[in-house]
Amino acid sequence: MANSHDIVIIGGGSAGYAAARTAADRGAQVAIVDQGPLGGLCILRGCMPTKTILRTAEIAALMRRVKEFGLSPVDVTAHLEQIVDRKDRLVREFADYRIEQLRDPRYKLYQGAASFLSPNRVRIGSQEVEAKAFVIATGSVPNDISVPGLHETGYLTSDTLLDLRDRPASMVVLGGGPVALEFGQFFARIGTAVTIIQRSPHLLSHLDPDVGSALEQALREEGIVLYTGTALQRVERSGSNKRVTFHHEGREVHADGALILQALGRRPRIDGLALDKAGVAVINGRVAVDDTMRTSQPHIFAAGDVTNLYDIVHIAVQQGELAGFNALQSEGALRSFDSRLVTDVTFTEPQVATVGLSEMACRAGGIPHLAASYPFADHGKAMCRGDRHGFVKLVASPAGGKLLGAQIVGPEAGELIHELIAVMYYHGTVADLLRMPHYHPTLAEIITYPAETLAERIGLP
Repeated sequence: MANSHDIVIIGGGSAGYAAARTAADRGAQVAIVDQGPLGGLCILRGCMPTKTILRTAEIAALMRRVKEFGLSPVDVTAHLEQIVDRKDRLVREFADYRIEQLRDPRYKLYQGAASFLSPNRVRIGSQEVEAKAFVIATGSVPNDISVPGLHETGYLTSDTLLDLRDRPASMVVLGGGPVALEFGQFFARIGTAVTIIQRSPHLLSHLDPDVGSALEQALREEGIVLYTGTALQRVERSGSNKRVTFHHEGREVHADGALILQALGRRPRIDGLALDKAGVAVINGRVAVDDTMRTSQPHIFAAGDVTNLYDIVHIAVQQGELAGFNALQSEGALRSFDSRLVTDVTFTEPQVATVGLSEMACRAGGIPHLAASYPFADHGKAMCRGDRHGFVKLVASPAGGKLLGAQIVGPEAGELIHELIAVMYYHGTVADLLRMPHYHPTLAEIITYPAETLAERIGLP
């Protein structure tokens, strides 16, 4: 006999737990299936451990600049094993709290891998479980990229690099996205010689080129070797090192390192789910969903990285809440995901934060827009802090000045972006940004400068 529940959530990470909590709050009998380790990607291998180690690198980098601020120079030596120990302690605390939540009596927790037997039944080990509705929230795993010699030579991913306890003398990073850049800068700041190889013409290729260029300048000044617009050719051993060969600007180039970090993206974790038996469509390796998070099977929903829409935790939570709500709804009463306020932060230094539409997205979608930017190098508070890299850019509608999006490259960008999220949430304009008081001197007042430029160009009072 199969155990029966109102809804089964497959995956206990950020999206899965949000779906389970939402469904339980609505009175459903909820089961959670997680093959472990319990805690979810964000806590165990993503946001929390990476931001913990990045804080150490930020402090080290600032200490090396003390002479600039009139202080006596200090010798900064990083001890990777101690950095990892601190990271592990914090992750354990975060994970223990999540595990306590998953084991709440409101839920039935099954620890094991789920595999669909039919659209209404899954197998978990020796048990069978059936439900009226399902939410798939199994997350993602590192991409398996085909580069000749890469597997034979050996590499690390963001999942395995976090456990490294001996600082490598050198490292080659494949990729120019957030994961590649955060790890690359971290290791460079603790004394590793880092080379970053990006296939696209600029870093953070999903954003406007000027964003990637500003960050590239800052990383180069820290001593990181950067190549953009490359084509990977092969990987092989070179003495005690590993060698990556690639084409760059019409010639063959190679980079050597003690380690290779393969940071060329992640893919949905769907292996073993037997989604074909559930009648769930998979498109280009991802679980296909509509804006209600419903899959091709009406009673099965999906949320988070497994949909491959956004690899961002707060969005996974939003999607999980939607999926948990909609899975219990009758037809015609479903809520939809609003992508208007999609926000992303890369925790390099300078940080990169974006919300809404970029210039690139507006051009691709044929959306009328105006943009204006202002550099931190000419902003008083940033100059006092010694933060000269980056800019704030606003994108607005030419008709009325409604704020469509924003990009910030600079100090505390991840915090500053929230003012712009709030204004956009209420469908505000660049004129609203000017009417709001901004304390002087603060980093936040830089937002008013591009807002003023746009207001003048649009003709707003």
